[in-house]
Amino acid sequence: MYWPVLIILLAEVFFRRALRRRADHVVEGISCNAEGLLLFADILQRLEQESFTSPRLQAFSAELKRNGQPASHLIRKLARIEYWIDAHHSLLGHLFEVPLLYTIQVAFAAESWRQSHGARMRASIEIVGEVEALLSLATYSYEHPADPFPQFVESLNAAAHFEGQELGHPLIATAKCVRNSVQLDEQTCVLLVSGSNMSGKSTLLRVVGINTVLAMAGAPVRAKSLRLTPLSIGTRIHSTDSLQEGRSTFYTEILHIRRVFDLANGKAANGALANDDLVQEHPPLLFLFDELLEGTNSKDRRIGAESLIRALLQRQAIGIVTTHDLALTEITAGLGNSIRNVHFEDQVEDGKMRFDYKLREGVVTKSNALALMRIIGLET
Repeated sequence: MYWPVLIILLAEVFFRRALRRRADHVVEGISCNAEGLLLFADILQRLEQESFTSPRLQAFSAELKRNGQPASHLIRKLARIEYWIDAHHSLLGHLFEVPLLYTIQVAFAAESWRQSHGARMRASIEIVGEVEALLSLATYSYEHPADPFPQFVESLNAAAHFEGQELGHPLIATAKCVRNSVQLDEQTCVLLVSGSNMSGKSTLLRVVGINTVLAMAGAPVRAKSLRLTPLSIGTRIHSTDSLQEGRSTFYTEILHIRRVFDLANGKAANGALANDDLVQEHPPLLFLFDELLEGTNSKDRRIGAESLIRALLQRQAIGIVTTHDLALTEITAGLGNSIRNVHFEDQVEDGKMRFDYKLREGVVTKSNALALMRIIGLET
């Protein structure tokens, strides 16, 4: 009378021993939160219910509802499986382990879902990510109606061009935002910005960089106007050393600069040289270097900076370089009219440092380092 039950139990023990390791691997590989999946399903359902007029958004909606199976419904099925996975460590899960092969059953369900719908989940995540980015850009445009859209222009000989009038930083309040105009083209390819500490050099790089990113993303820009050619952006604004990797600040900096040169050379993200078609389509480089080669001595900095900028100019790149080392401003003599000195300055009034953050022509004529030390009480 008990033989059928015993045989079934023995068979379950056999299958459990044979499949348990694979089942545990499948279950452990699903590391997600069921509540988060349900929230994601709600977002997908909202997108599925929207009536879009844009062809691209209509394509997104059709993809989410492909084959009559809404992506939101499939994600809710995955959430249920995740609830089962979470429960396999519970008391009931342990009680049902042998008679019902609980973990193996859940693993089969999870693997079946992955094979049937895993690719659609990846596509759904990409769709939601792009819609979120579009919503962010639309929100920025709505909240800043005075910010214009950029104008993309064609330049002769595929030369890079950037002409921003009254550029500002989008994250600085309008009342405090000081705007500056920047023009980079075939005549002036590089601006070498000198200035004292806290005068606005690094902020200028961020202003130019973030407005270029906004323009390339199809968003409004914080400027009176912005005319530019399509550009790729390479930056070295901040570098830190690493004890774990045994890298100095200077070595980290030149690694960053190497990646900028890869962009200028039309190399792919993995460092491999792109094919000829991709190189031709690769937009010109806009480089932004803050305190170029600051980790080495003044002599090597001057020689290295001149060589780097000359090499980038040969690759038809445009850019901005900042420095507080006035010796570096002398490299303009060897590079001709393609590079121009500009500067920020400060004033000390009643023992306080004042900045107007206005970009001026020429080389800065004074430094505030000693004045700052005196202001905070250090003897100099």
